[in-house]
Formats: sequence, C-alpha cells, structure tokens
Amino acid sequence: MNISYNWLKNYINIDKTPEELSLILTDIGLEVELLETVQSIPGGLEGLVVGEVKTCGQHPNADKLKVTTVDIGGSELLHIVCGAPNVREGLKVIVATVGTYCYPTNGEPFKITKSKIRGEVSEGMLCGEDEIGLGTSHAGIVELSADAVVGSRVKDYFNVQDDFRYEIGLTPNRADAASHLGVARDLAAYFRKPYTLADVSAFQEGKDAGVQVEVKAPTAAPRYAGVTISDITVGESPDWLKEKLNVIGVRPINNIVDITNYILHDLGQPLHAFDAARIAENKVVVRYANENEPFKTLDGIERKLSSEDLVIADAEKPMCIAGVFGGEYSGVNETTTRIFLESAYFDAVSVRKTSKRHGLKTDSSFRFERGTDPNMPVYALQKAALMIQEIAGGQVVSAVTDSYPAPVSPFIFPVDYRRVRQLIGKEIPNTEIKAIIEALGIGISEESGEEITVSVPAYKVDVTREVDIIEEVLRIYGYNNIELKPQIKSSLNTTEKPDKEVVLNQVADLLIGNGYREILNNSLTKLSFVEDEQTAVRLVNPLSSDLDTMRQNLLFSALTTVAYNQKRKSPNAKYFEYGKTYFKTDEGYRERQNLSLCVAGDQLAEQWSLKSKKTNFYHLKAAVDAIVKRLNIQGVQLQETDGKYFDYGLDYKKGQKVLVTLGAVSAGNLKKADVDGKVYFAQFDWDLVMKVIRKNTIKYKEVSKFPAVRRDLSLLMDDAVTFEELTRIAAKTERKLLKEVDIFDVYKGSGLPEGKKSYALSFTLQDEEKTLNDKQIDAIIKKLMLNFEQEIGAVVR
Repeated sequence: MNISYNWLKNYINIDKTPEELSLILTDIGLEVELLETVQSIPGGLEGLVVGEVKTCGQHPNADKLKVTTVDIGGSELLHIVCGAPNVREGLKVIVATVGTYCYPTNGEPFKITKSKIRGEVSEGMLCGEDEIGLGTSHAGIVELSADAVVGSRVKDYFNVQDDFRYEIGLTPNRADAASHLGVARDLAAYFRKPYTLADVSAFQEGKDAGVQVEVKAPTAAPRYAGVTISDITVGESPDWLKEKLNVIGVRPINNIVDITNYILHDLGQPLHAFDAARIAENKVVVRYANENEPFKTLDGIERKLSSEDLVIADAEKPMCIAGVFGGEYSGVNETTTRIFLESAYFDAVSVRKTSKRHGLKTDSSFRFERGTDPNMPVYALQKAALMIQEIAGGQVVSAVTDSYPAPVSPFIFPVDYRRVRQLIGKEIPNTEIKAIIEALGIGISEESGEEITVSVPAYKVDVTREVDIIEEVLRIYGYNNIELKPQIKSSLNTTEKPDKEVVLNQVADLLIGNGYREILNNSLTKLSFVEDEQTAVRLVNPLSSDLDTMRQNLLFSALTTVAYNQKRKSPNAKYFEYGKTYFKTDEGYRERQNLSLCVAGDQLAEQWSLKSKKTNFYHLKAAVDAIVKRLNIQGVQLQETDGKYFDYGLDYKKGQKVLVTLGAVSAGNLKKADVDGKVYFAQFDWDLVMKVIRKNTIKYKEVSKFPAVRRDLSLLMDDAVTFEELTRIAAKTERKLLKEVDIFDVYKGSGLPEGKKSYALSFTLQDEEKTLNDKQIDAIIKKLMLNFEQEIGAVVR
C-alpha cells in the first residue's frame, strides 16, 4: 500500500520529517518497507533561477539567434545565446545555469555546459516549457510575471513541492489502515492530536427520482448507497488530482474515474461510477448471478459467473462484479454525461470468495475482502459528488439512496487494566491506557475500578476481544518503550492460582525439548470413535459421516495423525495435543480440556554407529512422570487401567479422580484408525491438573563440598511389588541423607521361586555438612534392609 506524505497533511498537522515519520509508522505497526522522494515535475526544477534579460541583440553570425545578457542576481551578468522568437529586453525568464540538469518533457535529461555558439560564448540557457518538463509547448521561452524576483528559485515561483511515498507492508488484519484516513487516525492516536475530515455540508440532494435501486441480496450487500449526477463533462483531471494519484502510483484516466480512485485511497471506501444512459430501465439491482451467467469485464474477458457471485445489474444484465471488477459496457467514457455513483459495504467473505474464484485482484477487492467501514459509504458518496461538481461540472439530481436494513453495531466488551499490564509486561498507569484507547477512537461506556467496557467502531474489524485492545494499546504505546527485564523463574507456578496459559506453554516447552511435536486436530470425528454414544454430541447437519460427532477423547485424533504420517513414510511419532473433548449430560453440554501424548515407531533413527530402537511404554511413562514432577503434583497413586482402549496401562489417580491414563493402544483400536505397529498414548485431564498443581518454589543451592556415597542392594520380592513402593519405603526410612534411588537390574526366571523377581537397587547418600563415615552408611543400609523385609517381605540376596 502506498501513502503520500503531503496527502497525510490534509488530515493531521505533522511536524516530523518524512524520515522521522517513517520510523514512527513502523513503530505503531505500519511497517514502512520503502521511502522514496516523488517529484511532480521531473527534476523538481532544481538549479533553475529567475533571470531578467538586460540586453538583447542580433547574433553576428546567425540570423535566428540573439545574444543576450541576463541578470540572475549575481555580481556579473551572464552571456547567453538564445534562439527563441519571444526573447527581448526586460523580460523575466527561467535560466538554467552551467552545471544544471534539465529534464525535458520528452527525451533524456541533459546537462548545461559553457559553450560557444557560432563564435559567441553562452553561459547558460533560457528555457522553454518542454525543455524543463513544465509542459509541451516549444513556441518560445517561458515568460514570467514582471514581479518575479531576480535570482530566486523557479521551484519556489511555481510552488513546486516534493512529495514522499511510503510503501507500507499492510498486514491482513489492518483493514482500517488501508487509506490515508486510516493511517492519519493512527498518527493522531500516536501524537494525541485531532485529525480533520473534509466538510461535506455543502452537499445538496436533488429532487429528481434518479436511478432506482433494488437490493435482493442484503446478506452479501448489508449497505448499498448511490446517487445520480447529471451534466458532467468527462475530461482530463486537474494537475493537483493527477499529481496526488501519480505520487501513490495510480495512473490518471479521466476526471470521474480519478475521483473514485482518489476517494478509495483517501477514505478506504471503493466507489464505482456507471454510465446512467446504459442502465436498462433506469434500474440497478443488487443480486446474485445466475449459474454460468456470462459477463464481460473491463479487461475484455468474458467470464462465467457463479450463483454465489454478487453482481450489480440493471433490469437485463450484470454491469459489475460487486466489489471486484467493473463491466466493459457500463463504465464511464468520454461521451458520458450522466452517471450513477455507487458506494457500498459488501460482505468480506463474499467478495473474497468471488475474487479468488475468478482470479481478480483489484484495489477495491483488496479492501472489501478485508472489511471496510459500514458507516463510510454515504460520507464518501457526498465527498465524491462535491468533487465531481467542482471538477466535472456535474449536478446532483437525485436523493441519496441508502439501503441499510440492519446497521452494524460497534463491538462492546469488557477490558481489565490489570490484564493489559500483565500481557504487555509493564506497569502502565490506568490513565495512560485509557488515553490511548480513547485516542484510537474507541469509546468507553462504563468504568468500574480496574475494569472498563469499550465500544469499538465497526471499521476496526480485527478488534473484537480484550487481547485485541491490548495489542492496540501496545503498538501506540510503543514496543520500544517496553524494557526487557531479566527474569529467573524457578517454577511453573509462583502463585497459589497458576496462570493456565503459562503452565501450558512451559509444559509444551518441556515436551518440545524432549523431541515431541505439537499437533492440532479437528474436534469433529466419527461416531465409532466416541466412548459412549448416549453422551455423544451429534451434529444436526454434518458435512460427512466421518465428521458427524464431537470427539470424546484425543486418542483417535492422535491415531489418525499417526496413520496419515505412516502412509507418507514417516512412521516415527512423538506428538502432543492440547484440545477439548465434548459430552452431553442431563444438565446440558460439557467441555473438558485435555493434554495428550503419543509415541510410535523408533525412539532413535538408525545411524551408522547406532541401531534403531523401538519406542516402548516406558518412554511415554518417562514423559508423563516429567510433567507430573514439573508441576509438583503430590500424592499421585498408580493403578492398572481398564482394557477399554489399552492392552495394558496405568491410571495416575489423585484421590478418586484419574489425573492421567496411559498405555499401549489395543490392536482393535489401532485397526479402527488403520495404524500399523505399536502406539503408546497418554491423556491428561487438564482441568483436574490445574486444580492439583502445587506451589513449587525452587531455590538455588550450591553444589555440596562433601562427596556422595553409593551402596547397592539386590532384593528378592513378590512379582506384584512395584518400584514405586520401594522408593516410598526408602524415602520414609531415611529422609535427610538419602538423595536418590535407582534400579539397574531386573531379573525373573530360572533359579527364582514362582511368583518372585529380583531387583538390583542403588542408593545415593550424602550429607551437606560433613563427610559420611562407614558407621553412618552401614546403619542406614541395615535400616533399609529391615524395612524392606518387614513391609514387603523382601529378602536380601
């Protein structure tokens, strides 16, 4: 998108240089990708000065040349040879001095040098229009008024001002800034200055009936306005209008088309002018096209329209694809004397689909498909009509037709000042936040303590939630004004009530750091994938039988992803997904948040120095344990899970509720999802997780100066005894000096009694204050052996 520096000054008083303004625009979210100088006259008349011819005599060696002396305000007169028929003594002229570059209307620029012409020295050039780009006349030199100041710049005499063009990389969500008015609004908020809209109070409606309008598709055209203007003269636009368009890279065509283009880039409101004489039965119909209805667009190509395309038609045929492209036969030409001027608010989705369907991208569709201001059409129509009256001599002969059956309301929602500060990361006073919000044109209807209710204008189509307001505040406050503060956070949650998003993001970081990839699946699934059909949430009008039910678990979402990747030769899976599950209850519908983990294939890819290693249940369990430990969830009990989804597995229970279920997915469920090989899956009840997280403050502690000691024990025990029970007994036996319990060997089989197994355990002991001696170590080991024997019947081997 191109924006003119001088054009912006029509709206707001800017006391910054173009370069300074470029940095400000980038800071407030309108990134300037290029800033360049644009001259309305090539060369900008640089180096040309006003001179006065003091003497003018015949060239001794050429009948058609004159020898002149010219005063340009210096200490000496210049000797200049001139062949113009109108050169004479006392004339004020334009002088190009030696070294000046001239930019002719046609041809390449050239440099003035000191030379001899037929034996006479010439120290410059007296200039004609075509020689310096002022016009096309070659009849003689330019004659300036008698009051022109000798020695002054010609650039100042003609009031030639350079302009500056900003190329802004407009992001898709900033439809409100797709015009000079939109950019000026942002600058006004940044500078805390008012911006000024042009006064259209001089607009007067006509008394005639004008072109009749019928809107048959109000959903696709929520607002449609128009007015009929007669007695226009289509011709060339005035220089100022052509210069405005040239600066932003728009080619002038004729005064009517140029005015509609001006309004589009000025206000962001596309307009379209129809030749009223070509509107059948003097009636405009806003309707959907007939399927395969033929229509020839302005580019001369005949297109077949879809029944989903909105068109502006007359009583017989389409005249324009609404919001996208005009027709070949209905546009304004040099014979047009009466027009119907359209200004509308079209549905963004409708325009976007039509534009994509026909491969047509225009300045109008660019704005309509992102969302225009529903309150702008009539104002834009009035402003354009006044310009047409001034420039093309037109007369408004009808009232303004304005079909707007369902006015678009502003977006109203609450905003919490504390949340603003929390997300931005800086203590910004409430007064400053409020001032920025109001400077952006956003109303505040209620204020109570730390909460306000905002009313966002409809033209800000992307500001519909509290977080959007926070983004608006941040970009005007300035990203560069937010200091980067070094922070060391030792735990996921430093308050009794942890932030849900912070916890989730840090768990995601943990999983990603361990090689997992996040996936996101559709919440719609097939009925055969749900747990209980009685509680299933079914769709009334499903798109297909495979997408007719809301999911009740994340298992089949994960299996579907595994199957998809297996079929594409990517069998190794380490996935996690954060998503919702849905249930129907007697009280209504219920949603639950869940976190799922899924592993399949090889744990390590095959390499020359390593053999591939299959993923197993314990790889998944290690990830689950890491999450539980990281969240400091205490008092978790393990028990075998049922066989509904798994061949074998575990439930991690907190009290009577299941915190997480994990296991090896059963063959039947793998077959349902068309998955080959083993898959291991875990699902957290995230709502329960957030309730049982405990505050976990980790403090820095120096590495002990005293050595750790390891002792090993080999124990024979019942097969039902778990490693968790052993660690629980060990921790209870020695709370201070026992730092770690590990298992390094498990044996079952020949040589052992039936129903028995052997565990080889290592115990790490350390005193933070002194070196342990053998007497202390032996006492602890004997106590461990005694407790293992008494509580689980273990025998030391």
